[in-house]
Amino acid sequence: MTENRTKGNPPPKKTIIGQSLFGQEVYSNLRKQGHKVVGVFTVPDKDGKADPLAVAAEKEGTPVFKFPRWRVKGKPIPEVVDAYKAVGAELNVMPFCSQFIPMNVIDHPKHGSIIYHPSILPLHRGASAINWTLIHGDKKAGFTVFWADDGLDTGPILLQRQCDVEPNDTVDTLYNRFLFPGGIKAMVESVQLIADGKAPRTPQPEEGASYEGIQKKSNAKVNLAQPAEAIHNWIRGHDKVPGAWTVIDGQSVTLYGSSMLGGSVPEGQPLDIEGASQAARVTKNGLVLYGTDGKALLVKNLQFEDGKMIPASKYFSSGESASVELTDDEKTMAEEIRNIWKGILSNVPAIEDTTDFFKSGAASMDVVRLVEEVKQKCAGVQLQNEDVYMATTFQDFIQMFVRKLRGEDQEEELVVDYATKDVNNMTVKMPYQCFINGKFEDSENGKTYDSISPTDGSVICKVSYASVGDVDRAVAAAKEAYENGPWGKMNPRDRGSLLYRLADLMEEHQEELATIESIDSGAVYTLALKTHVGMSIQTFRYFAGWCDKIQGKTIPINQARPNRNLTFTKKEPLGVCAIVIPWNYPLMMLAWKSAACLAAGNTLVLKPAQVTPLTALKFAELSVKAGIPKGVINILPGSGGVVGQRLSEHPDIRKLGFTGSTPIGKQIMKSCAVSNLKKVSLELGGKSPLLIFSDCDMDKAVRMGMSSVFFNKGENCIAAGRLFVEESIHDEFIDRVVEEIKKMKIGDPLDRSTDHGPQNHKAHLDKLLEYCEIGVKEGATLVYGGTRVDRPGFFMEPTVFTDVEDHMFLAKEESFGPVMVVSKFKDGDVDGVLQRANDTEYGLASGVFTRDINKAMYVSERLEAGTVFVNTYNKTDVATPFGGFKQSGFGKDLGEDALMEYLKTKAVTVEY
Repeated sequence: MTENRTKGNPPPKKTIIGQSLFGQEVYSNLRKQGHKVVGVFTVPDKDGKADPLAVAAEKEGTPVFKFPRWRVKGKPIPEVVDAYKAVGAELNVMPFCSQFIPMNVIDHPKHGSIIYHPSILPLHRGASAINWTLIHGDKKAGFTVFWADDGLDTGPILLQRQCDVEPNDTVDTLYNRFLFPGGIKAMVESVQLIADGKAPRTPQPEEGASYEGIQKKSNAKVNLAQPAEAIHNWIRGHDKVPGAWTVIDGQSVTLYGSSMLGGSVPEGQPLDIEGASQAARVTKNGLVLYGTDGKALLVKNLQFEDGKMIPASKYFSSGESASVELTDDEKTMAEEIRNIWKGILSNVPAIEDTTDFFKSGAASMDVVRLVEEVKQKCAGVQLQNEDVYMATTFQDFIQMFVRKLRGEDQEEELVVDYATKDVNNMTVKMPYQCFINGKFEDSENGKTYDSISPTDGSVICKVSYASVGDVDRAVAAAKEAYENGPWGKMNPRDRGSLLYRLADLMEEHQEELATIESIDSGAVYTLALKTHVGMSIQTFRYFAGWCDKIQGKTIPINQARPNRNLTFTKKEPLGVCAIVIPWNYPLMMLAWKSAACLAAGNTLVLKPAQVTPLTALKFAELSVKAGIPKGVINILPGSGGVVGQRLSEHPDIRKLGFTGSTPIGKQIMKSCAVSNLKKVSLELGGKSPLLIFSDCDMDKAVRMGMSSVFFNKGENCIAAGRLFVEESIHDEFIDRVVEEIKKMKIGDPLDRSTDHGPQNHKAHLDKLLEYCEIGVKEGATLVYGGTRVDRPGFFMEPTVFTDVEDHMFLAKEESFGPVMVVSKFKDGDVDGVLQRANDTEYGLASGVFTRDINKAMYVSERLEAGTVFVNTYNKTDVATPFGGFKQSGFGKDLGEDALMEYLKTKAVTVEY
């Protein structure tokens, strides 16, 4: 049965009845599609803050009604129903409506009412459908848009969608990945089907129908006498509300963050839990529980009856971390320190436990005095100025001091399981696990993948394959480090010192880093040493210098006499930032983005490219040695579809920096907008034109022209994607290029005499060969190369195409490889070649070779690209902003501009 509408009639007038960000998105998307909304009915303001749906509707002038309820004792409230009927709705759209709507409202519109429900009806009718999908271990989740009737979620179905349930999905991951974005689209699609008279009304079958009520805390106790997967489903299905619990040492403890455990169980202390088939184990990764089938699951966090939550790994030390019980000698020492405080804070009548050092008037010089007096009184204690800033009350200071005195505050020594390889006259030691909150650890599901050497196709090592749960843990660690850790409270100059120290360590390990870069990405070792690693070091030193130079400004504003005003701006960090980098310069792309991000005071979660994770993980190890606090840097190897997508969707991330392809950039930007409107900077695809005029320095043009294409095997975002050579010198230029290519040595990237190494990975090599095949089929002239080199590994011959016409695939699409694409232009036709050069949706870089300075300036002004090279190419510097125009993205890496990408401006106006 299908809803019918007379052809030519206008679409029905709609009301939106619902709440939350979901309701807001449905409303906004319906308005964008041109649908008329005559009224919005939502919940009252809470704590003076309107619901997001109300905010969006009020901004557009749509009538908004905020009723706390529609019924009293089961009966409709007349004035509420009258207000509803007055708007003249012909269709009720109800996204995530939490109120009980009377049937005389449901049935009132000509087209009735449609409701979103987060289950595949008739399964899981009721209010907690997502939870029960997980509790029952369903393999599929989904949502239904249905026509409301007087039953509980029993009306006819209009539209359904479904997705797979991943082994460690939670309510949040399902909602963010599918139910939220998919549900918005489905509601809009459903309304359009009704408007077009094509909306089905499919009766719900009773076969397979189920109803589960809202789960209460009293009923959420875990039955540990069942298989591990059933226990896992119960815990994740109750996460976060109401929370699954069990009894440990006589008190109820709520379990959060469950995942099935793959591989071997780490060492740990046994813990008896009521009703468990065998003793649990407290490990460095969390609490391991066993099912009756002998399989294991991992619980990350525990919450006690008093509301305190701790990492499960800290169960046996949780009591100690709360408060240190002082010995008699320590109490005597505490009183001596109280006298030191009294001597400094002479204005305070008495030093109480709650006395705050700085709120009592202490300044930075007083910090030095306090530290030095305490060290003089208590020889041997390792106390720093920073410790005072982290423990500002007397009680906290004494607790910190005693822990230091006992040696309890020492950071855990970093434990690294290395993959080692004897290569390049050294033994390189490569971390291969996820790096989260200052520790290397396996992915929560135990998955790994092979990192392949492009030189011979061999497996370098197995690398952890991060999951959505790993992303959530890394983001939580970064958020904690930003909000409560020392990084956010640190003096900017001290932060700069840590980044300088990190750069120094990178320099100490530059040969090892360059070797790892060569075997993992195929970069020629000498280039890796100079550029991949060398520029990374320079980048961290450059931005370390910026840390204490981030400034706002004062602004003269119109004074409101007789009062006066002072207005100034502050530059503040954004918070937790995500960084997603490509595989062509694995370490350098990390440095370009993360150095600016860290200098600005943010914390970060970084996803290296799946095929080149190893230098990023080595960098993580060096960051710990440099003293970067835990949680500030987190590195997650894995796939873009899992890790990258979750980062772009995560509500706690405030900025995402991405370098990669334009299609993926568009997808990321969309996800960032839908999730929480996080800030985005994108460095995307390119098709950079290089214009070579007949009055150029030919020797330089040949040398630089080859470098513009073949530098780093052509795997270079600013590579000259198309060379335009003036007709009178075209043939000579090509002849000389081919002559030079023949001299190039193709081979092992670790051989110091090698000019040209392997392509990064096999899929990319295959794509390049296909690119060349298309060029030949379209009629371009293959002058040289175009084939795979006959040797192990992913080697391709440097390639030259001529006679490339503007309509051809080669002229429009980026190869991202060692393929020189050459087109002629008529002598003297400057404006004509400029028009052809700019006839692309990309605008990353460009170049011009000419001895005529007037021509060079004229061309550089008119080239539509973020970078223009004149009589040079690939000349980048850490102080020079780098980024594209058009579909090559927006935002800048490097230079002061990059710093601004990771800061927000706050304006403050003071009246005096």
